[in-house]
Amino acid sequence: MKEKMKLLIAHDGSQCATAALNDLKRAGLPRQTEVLVVSVADVWLPPPGSEIAAAAELMPPPVRLSRAHAIETEEQALALAQQAAAQLQKRFADWRVSAAACHDAPWWGILKQAEKFKPDLIVVGSHGRGALGRMVLGSTSQRVATEANGSVRIARGLFAEDVAPPRLVVGVDGSEHSNLTVNRVAERMWPAGTAVHVVGFTDVVSMAMFSSSECAPMPAMMPEDYEKEETQLREFATAAADRLRAAGLLAAAIVRRGDPRREILHEAERWGADCVFVGAHGHSRLQKILGSVSQWVASRAHCSVEVVR
Repeated sequence: MKEKMKLLIAHDGSQCATAALNDLKRAGLPRQTEVLVVSVADVWLPPPGSEIAAAAELMPPPVRLSRAHAIETEEQALALAQQAAAQLQKRFADWRVSAAACHDAPWWGILKQAEKFKPDLIVVGSHGRGALGRMVLGSTSQRVATEANGSVRIARGLFAEDVAPPRLVVGVDGSEHSNLTVNRVAERMWPAGTAVHVVGFTDVVSMAMFSSSECAPMPAMMPEDYEKEETQLREFATAAADRLRAAGLLAAAIVRRGDPRREILHEAERWGADCVFVGAHGHSRLQKILGSVSQWVASRAHCSVEVVR
C-alpha cells in the first residue's frame, strides 16, 4: 500500500474544477499526501527583472494597462488556488497543501509546474457537459492527459457529495502497462465496499485497412488464435482480480471480444462506474493512426478517468 504521494491539482475556479476536488474523496489517496494546487493565468508577462519589466514606466499607457491587467489576473489566479487549497486542507487534515499560480497557456503552465514539482498524479477537471462536449479536442484536460510524462486523472461528475463506495473499471490487455495499472489501484487506500471490474478485451478489429509504406498489414487471425488470446487474457484478468481482492477490494474479472476503446466505455456506463483506470502505451505509428485506448476513453467517458504512466 502506497503510504505517501505527491499530487498536482489544476484549478481554475470553475464548477468542473470544484467537482475535481470533490472527486478526490473517492480516489483512494493516502493520508500522507503532498498537494500543490496550481492556477494558470492565461496571459503573457515579461519575466521578472527583464528589460521590458524594468522599463514599465516608459511604456505607452495602453501597454501599461495591459500589463497591469495581466498582473491582476495572475493575482486572481493565485487567490483561486489558495481558496481551493484551503478547502482541501479542511477535508484532508493530514495532507500538506500549498498553492501556486503562473502565467502561461493553461495546459503548458500545468505541465511546466509538474516538471518542477514531479507529482505522482496530476488532477484536472473536465469541462465537457454532454457526449459531444467530452469529445472536444484541444481542451486543457485532454492536452495535459496526452502530453504529461506522468499519470493524469481527469475528474468528472461529482457536483455533490456521494457516500456510496466507489465503483472502478480497470482496463487490461495482458501487458506490463496493465500490470502497472493494477498495481497502482491496489496501492491506494480505498473505503470498504469499493468494487472493481477488471475488464480485458480481445481486439477483433482487422488492421489490414491501415497498411501503408510505414505500417505493413497485419495477418488475419484464425478462430483458434482468438481462443488462445482470450484464454491468456482471462488468466491475466483473473490474476489481476485476485491481486485487487488481496488488497481488500471486491474484484471481478470480465473478458469480452471487441474494440477495447468502445467496450471499456460500454462497461463503465453499464455498471455506473465512478472511475476508469487505463494504462498509457506511448505513441507508436499505429496508435497515431487509431488513437490510443487511453486517449479515446479519457475524452469520451461519462466518469473520471485515470491514465496511468
